[in-house]
Parts: sequence; structure tokens; C-alpha cells
Amino acid sequence: MFLISIIVNSSGTFAQKPVRVTYKTIVNGREMPGGSRMAIESDGATVRLITSLRQAGREQIPSPVQSSYIDLAGKRYIQLADMPDGTRMSTVMAFDELPVAEVTGETETIAGYRCVKSKLTYFSNAIELWYTSEVGVAGTPVPAYGVPDGLVLRVVRNGNNVTEADSVEMLRKRDIDIKLPDGLGTTFDRMAFEYYLRESFVTTVTVFDNELINWEGEVSNPPFGERDILYRFAGGTVILKKVSLPEVNNEYSLFAEVTQYSSGDAYDRTGTIFVIPGGDPVTFLDGLTKGHTELPLYTDRHGKEYRGVVATDVYKPPVELVRFFTPFGVRNFNEKRTVPGLVWSDSAFYKQDISHYLPLLRGEVWIGAFIGNYDRGGHRLSLRLKYYPETRELKPEPKGEVWVSSVFNTLPIMEMAGQQYGTMFDGDTLTVRVEIPEGINSLKMIYITTGHGGWGGGDEFNQKLNELFVDGTRVWSFVPWRSDCGTYRRFNPASGNFWNGLSSSDYSRSGWCPGSVSEPLVIPLNGLAPGTHTISVTLPLGKPEGGSFSHWNISGVLTGTL
Repeated sequence: MFLISIIVNSSGTFAQKPVRVTYKTIVNGREMPGGSRMAIESDGATVRLITSLRQAGREQIPSPVQSSYIDLAGKRYIQLADMPDGTRMSTVMAFDELPVAEVTGETETIAGYRCVKSKLTYFSNAIELWYTSEVGVAGTPVPAYGVPDGLVLRVVRNGNNVTEADSVEMLRKRDIDIKLPDGLGTTFDRMAFEYYLRESFVTTVTVFDNELINWEGEVSNPPFGERDILYRFAGGTVILKKVSLPEVNNEYSLFAEVTQYSSGDAYDRTGTIFVIPGGDPVTFLDGLTKGHTELPLYTDRHGKEYRGVVATDVYKPPVELVRFFTPFGVRNFNEKRTVPGLVWSDSAFYKQDISHYLPLLRGEVWIGAFIGNYDRGGHRLSLRLKYYPETRELKPEPKGEVWVSSVFNTLPIMEMAGQQYGTMFDGDTLTVRVEIPEGINSLKMIYITTGHGGWGGGDEFNQKLNELFVDGTRVWSFVPWRSDCGTYRRFNPASGNFWNGLSSSDYSRSGWCPGSVSEPLVIPLNGLAPGTHTISVTLPLGKPEGGSFSHWNISGVLTGTL
């Protein structure tokens, strides 16, 4: 092994003409044309790294202007970012903070220069650095791997990702002027610098910030319809807000981040984050503001009535963005029950990709959250939507617009205001008529299903087959079951503990665990012709026992590209 070192003359600089090295990228033996280009320039005392991420003629999204320097005389690596808001941030690493490489003795001629090979392991990646001393200067395109006492002409990562010198050009001193930056702005350690750099590309919207969801019985609201005002319904168990979301193009990934903790309630509860589709004569807003009886009626074969659970010609149910389940009493009960060897989490955190619903989450929309509970202390909840660009182009090549249509949602968001539980599966099939427009490609259903009935014979603890039919033909079947619930034990301080060593939160359940999200299932429906169709769901609902009964929360949304 050897320590990274720099050879300088008595004046503290390399006695050599300036040099410019450009690099190409080779992946799996194939040179990658276009895209980013990398170069370094050195005047003997300072190395400037140059990376071009822009493509000619393509307007880019607002981005930090990055620059990097290797201060050979000062033995430090400097990274700068001039942010779109006019601020500057930086990170500085001394050479002795960088990795140590081992010289292998292998040699090879690269770009006309004899190079020696050194190697190291960096975050479990096998790295090779090939460098030459024949140019008389030190420099590297990847200072994070260390700065050898020569000019790096090839970097190999894991044997198949290669950055290699394309040309080495000697310059006249009057043709190059490299100066270290005058100011470093706000300096962070490297990890924080990289985090803030990445986050600068992300558009974050805070929808709810530590809001209370509890049972109060009677709630009062300010005048309805204003933007960025919190409204509460169903005795306080539903919160709602109209927000303005960014009008981004289709080349974005969208994630929901939900943070929740108990402020009094000890039990595991069903929670959902939802968006209310607009544009129909009747919307879920009518149910919230006027009562659930304002919503379209669905009647099962026993004559039992349900409101607002299926799509009609005039109404679309709420689109479920995230279904989550609160753990047993996280935070509020952390100090009330201790278990040797367990450190309780401060809160439950759920992050889920909801990119398929991007068309519904642009512009002005109504977003709500529900946690079913009858506890005065209830729960606290925060929601952030994060938009991540997939390309730097401001106006990428247009691609097909995504079509989204809500079909059914039996989760009783207004449970505490009289909306019925999903018990329509008792010897019956939930059937909805849908209209598929012309020109839809890649048609699929986003389906979430969880079973409930919290006793031994209830559907929460028994495996049940879900079946999906289109026009009477079964196209899909699945048994929702989670056997990993013990993974979330650290979120469940108030969970009951049994004589056999298991805790209630450990037990497997029908598609959910206390402290987790329920993953949506993607059901391909390719080949479904435009026009009117029926979509049906069948499952064997468990029989009631005494005052206990089973029910199912299922939601289904059709998506495709136009």
C-alpha cells in the first residue's frame, strides 16, 4: 500500500507545461456516444475538472453550475456549486481524507504514455487507476478515488465502466488561466454537499405538516374552497386541502412521503392518502361537505346500500395514492412500555412511488388524508410530494399522455360520518361498468387490497383469494398476504404481547402490517378494446361472529397511454 503523494518543486508547483486531457466513457466494451463529456486542465499547481452535461440546442431545467478543482499545492480537493437562487455552496477534502490505493506493478500504454496500475475498493466497488508520470503533472478526473503522483489516464469501475483519456494536449501557459475560486460560499461536508446538490433538482410540496387526525365528534371549518386552508371532516378523522402543484412534464418521477405518529391512539389503524378527481357533476367533495348520502348509490344483492364506492356516468371515486397502516402507538407510548433489546422508532415513515398518478397531481387539486380512529388524541401526520426530474431537458421529446380513471374504492374514508364498510362481497361480486376510450395503449389496473376483521376467524388473519373479471372472464387472481410484519416491530410499542413470545404486530395479515404501506398491484389489461366493459371483483368474505364482522378495502384505477 502507499499513501497518496504529490511531487512539487521548490516553488510549490509542478515544473511542467499546462495540459488538457479529455476522456471518453466505455461501458461493457462499448463507447458511449454523446451525453456528458469530461476533461481536466492543469497548470502544474491547480487542476480544473470540466464536465459538460448540456446538449447543444436543448434548453435545460434550472440547475446548479458545478465546478471542481484539485489544489495540488494546498493538497485539497474543492467542489463548488453555484445554485439557481444565486447562492454558492462547497465542500473541501484534504488529500489525506481521500482513499489509499495500492500499486500493482502492471503497466500499459494509454494515449501514448506508459501508465502503471493501482487499485482500491470504494463503497464495495473495485476501482483501477492507471496513471503516468511521463507528463510531469498530477491530475485525475475522479478525485474522490484519490490523487496519485501522476496523471490518471484511465479509471475502471467494477471491470466494465471505463473512463479513459481520449486525447492529451500540451498547452502554452498563455492559453490557460486556472484560478482557485475567490469564495467558497457555505461549506458542507461531502455527504451534505452531495445531498443538497441532488435535492436542488427536486421540487417538494408540503401538503400536510404535522396535522392532527383524531375524533372530536363536531368540527368547524373556515369558509370552504380556499387554497392552502386545512379542512376537517368526519369528526376530525379526515383532513383535506386544496393545493397548487407544479405543472411538470411527463419526464418526472413522483413520490409521496408520509410521516405519522400517535398523539394518543394506541391501536393500528387504516390510513389513506387520496386525491379527488374533478370534472364530474358529482365529486367526493359533495360527500364531505354535504354528507355521504350525496354520493351515488351502490346496492349489493342483500339490499345493503353503499355510497360513493364505484364509478358512474357522473362520478369517480377518490384515487388512493398511498394506503398505510399506523403501528401500535409509536412515539406516544414509547416510554410507557419497554422491551429489552428494542429501541422504539420516533415515528412511522412511508415513501411510495406514485408516478402513475402524475396527471392527477399537477395544477390545483384537492388532496386528503384519513386515519380511522375514535381517539381524542389521535394521530399526527405529514405529507410531502416530491417531483424528481428524469431528464435535464426543460422540454423533452413529447411522449404519450397518461390516462387515469378511478373505477372503485371501498375504503370508507367517511367511516366516522356514516359511510359503510366494504362488506358487499358476501356471496356477491362488486361490478362496475367502465368506458375505455379510443387509442389507449399499455392499459392496466392499479389495485390495492387489504382484508379486515380483527379476530381469529376474521379476514385480517385468513388468506382469501381475490379475483378480477373483465366482461365475465377471469383475468387475474391473487391472495394478498404479508408474512413480514415482524419487520416493523420497532414501530409498535403498544402492541399486545402474547404468552408464546409473539407480539400482535408480528402476526401475518391480509395484505398489510402495522407500520407499513400496502403495495399496489399492477394488473395488465392489454388488448381490451375501446368501448363499454364491466370490471368485477370477487372474494370470499368471512362470516360474522357475534358483533365482529369482516370487510375489504379495495381500490382500483385504470391507467394507460394515449
